Amino acid sequence: MATTSSHPKEEVKKKKKKEGLGWIEWARGWLYLVYEMLFQRITASHLQNPMPLPPVNDLTCIVTGSTSGIGREIARQLAEAGAHVVMAVRNTKAANELIQKWQNEWTGMGLPLNIEVMELDLLYLDSVVRFAEAWNARLGPLHVLINNAGIFSIGEPQKLSKDGYEEHLQVNHLAPALLSVLLLPSLIRGSPSRIINLNSVMHYVGFVDTEDMNVVSGKRKYTSLVGYSSSKLAQIMFSSVLHKRLPAESGITVACVSPGIVQTNVARDLPKIVQAAYHLIPYFIFSAQEGSRSALFAATDPQVPEYCELLKADDWPVCAFISQDCRPTNPSEEAHNVETSHEVWEKTFEMIGLPLDAVERLIEGEEVACRYGGHKE
Repeated sequence: MATTSSHPKEEVKKKKKKEGLGWIEWARGWLYLVYEMLFQRITASHLQNPMPLPPVNDLTCIVTGSTSGIGREIARQLAEAGAHVVMAVRNTKAANELIQKWQNEWTGMGLPLNIEVMELDLLYLDSVVRFAEAWNARLGPLHVLINNAGIFSIGEPQKLSKDGYEEHLQVNHLAPALLSVLLLPSLIRGSPSRIINLNSVMHYVGFVDTEDMNVVSGKRKYTSLVGYSSSKLAQIMFSSVLHKRLPAESGITVACVSPGIVQTNVARDLPKIVQAAYHLIPYFIFSAQEGSRSALFAATDPQVPEYCELLKADDWPVCAFISQDCRPTNPSEEAHNVETSHEVWEKTFEMIGLPLDAVERLIEGEEVACRYGGHKE
């Protein structure tokens, strides 16, 4: 009789691993995308543009990828509202030119904008570590980290970074994950603080195979759409586990946001029905300023941390996900897969060169060594 107790475990092991979205999930994801495209302007019609911000004079905010698009709007609006903004960018010359332009245009209270530039290249994990080390060395508070930078190389062939990772995966998920973890000491000093990840409705058609994160095994045909959508889903899964791992006393909340459909150059790799909808872009697609609203809301609204803690108390499987209309919504069905989320968590730490207990150790004030960050010539 004792032998029967092992059968359930054996059955779990024999259970076939999911290799992709089912056709119903896939179709539902595309329907959601089409709905979002057609109705986002209506569902967000209650929002002002630009979005009025609460007092942020006491906030220090890091915004990655802030020389163009949504990131540029986020950085400018936070700075004009009084925050100390750090533009974490690859092209520091372009960022400094932007700051000069903004300072010249600023007609505020006579005080210059409190904004600075630091170099950060998400295609090199060494750069991420060096940035975090430089910031943490200031021993100052960080109140908001906005992981805005991302890539969608429409129609491009697969490319691997010098670190050996598929470029969408590295820029959209691995590098922001590494940055978020390494900046925990500064976020604790700035408590209550927030990590805001700019995600995408495209994650609804994403699927993560934790045994083939680079999509090189041949099990799935690589396209830029596969690379992008799976990287955005991986970001939500990782964020959900991070959200649960951070104790309430750390004062750090984690949220993912959808800016809506903002970019106008994403049609070439999409199904014909979605390409057809793009012909209506002038009305349906958001401007960068409109696309920045959900991130600014998540970064500054006083109720967001309360909502995040409520989800944690309810043991909800995913972190807060704020839609383009600045309302909480549910990410995809696949994002709720707790087992895969934990696999993504473990695989991510392996790929970014940190020990699996790095979050707990950093919260306790210990130092953690990363495989990357060596100051190479």
